[in-house]
Amino acid sequence: MYSQRVRSVMDRKRRLVAPPETTVAKAAKLMAEKNVGAVMVVEKKRLVGIFTERDAVFRVVAAGLDVATTRIGEVMTRDPIAVDPDEIFGRALLLMHDNGFRHVPVVENGEPIGIVSSRSALDPEMEEFVSETQRRLSLR
Repeated sequence: MYSQRVRSVMDRKRRLVAPPETTVAKAAKLMAEKNVGAVMVVEKKRLVGIFTERDAVFRVVAAGLDVATTRIGEVMTRDPIAVDPDEIFGRALLLMHDNGFRHVPVVENGEPIGIVSSRSALDPEMEEFVSETQRRLSLR
């Protein structure tokens, strides 16, 4: 798995992009609907930032900001590190580990085409198990 290309590991169906003007509340709703932990923030088809569930907790909720009026462009991580889809997945994992984050946008010709996360390193059966467990816990 670690020697596979990022392109073969990323899930294009779970790709989520939004403009910087999107409110945190709207972004959180979109993230919940797609069951993803990050939104790639895009202007004119170019990646300008990433907004993650950690950003929501630390930069918005903990800071006492209003989720209904705060825009993700105000609280996102600007100019995030990204990888090329032909990069080896192990390098993406190393970037995440070395920099302390869990999501890396995949960019081709300047446009975000997907995202990989540390969860992508789980084998598909284990990932299914983790997702189902989280879903059941959220129903409690």
